[in-house]
Amino acid sequence: MTNSFIIRVPATSANIGPGFDVVGLSLSLYLTLTVTIGETSTSPVITYSGEGADEVPLDPYRNLMTRVALYVLRCNDHRSFPPDLVSIHCDNQIPFGRGLGSSGAAVIAGVLLGNSLGKLNLSRERMLDYALMVERHPDNVTAALVGGFVGSYLRELDPQATEAAQVPLSEVLPEYPPDAGEDWGLSPPLPPLGIGHYVRFNWNSSIKAVAIIPRFELSTAKARAVLPESYSRKDLVFNMQRLAVLTTALGQTPPDPDLIFEAMKDRVHQPYRKTLIPGLPAVTSLITPASHPGLLGICLSGAGPTILALATHNFASIAGKIQEIFRQEQIEVDWKILEVAEGSTVES
Repeated sequence: MTNSFIIRVPATSANIGPGFDVVGLSLSLYLTLTVTIGETSTSPVITYSGEGADEVPLDPYRNLMTRVALYVLRCNDHRSFPPDLVSIHCDNQIPFGRGLGSSGAAVIAGVLLGNSLGKLNLSRERMLDYALMVERHPDNVTAALVGGFVGSYLRELDPQATEAAQVPLSEVLPEYPPDAGEDWGLSPPLPPLGIGHYVRFNWNSSIKAVAIIPRFELSTAKARAVLPESYSRKDLVFNMQRLAVLTTALGQTPPDPDLIFEAMKDRVHQPYRKTLIPGLPAVTSLITPASHPGLLGICLSGAGPTILALATHNFASIAGKIQEIFRQEQIEVDWKILEVAEGSTVES
């Protein structure tokens, strides 16, 4: 006899203009896992559909999601996947390498999978600790886990906990050899307690996110490599002023287009990434609430190349203009109207 449960994790957009590495927004594209429990099996079968289906490794010791699940299990005295785990089917709506949190979603799915398979009953805060041992920036994984519009930070830890939290990722998720099994890598580093903290901000439900998704990938590593090591006080103050306004303005009724449009401007990451995303300067300067009523603000989604336009109406016109600008750069795009989503769920 078999039974199953479903894990559902939303896409995310980090930064939202001035909130570099600070704020995240969960969006209504999902990574969905259907996990089947039944007869004893030697190794779970992983199948995959949707975005990235041709790229994702299906070996449970090589797949990011199942490697994270195994990390959580082994930290809690489970040597391997339970013997009655038959299969995991992943259906993915989140494009890879587009700034919509695909890796963060896989990490959160893995943490939830490990928690469910091991019947660990971890708190949400403790699950975030595990996620942050793998994905070292809190904005995407926090938004994916708790949902909504979220601000987060990494707590300053004591020296011993700091050392534990900074263990190289290669030790947290080692590269398993081809003959890896339950006797390999049995002592992973435990995450310290309370690495990340967060708060959910209010969000006006009339605001939708228009995601303009170019048909090329941009790795987070490449997008981070173009950022400077230091910033001027003027640029930091510019961002802090706007972030302080934005986190309240997006929850007000009615939303104020002029206030939000200015509050979504950034001097910390977008100016440096414009060379990686042709069309970005034109998009952020030519499309305004005056030219396109309903628009509230435009920003890069995460590290890009996806552009996020927050709006209350006139979605097709806004998307069409951005699409036109990208076509002038010989770049084709897809676009979707997304809702702000609730957090991850596990359902029997």
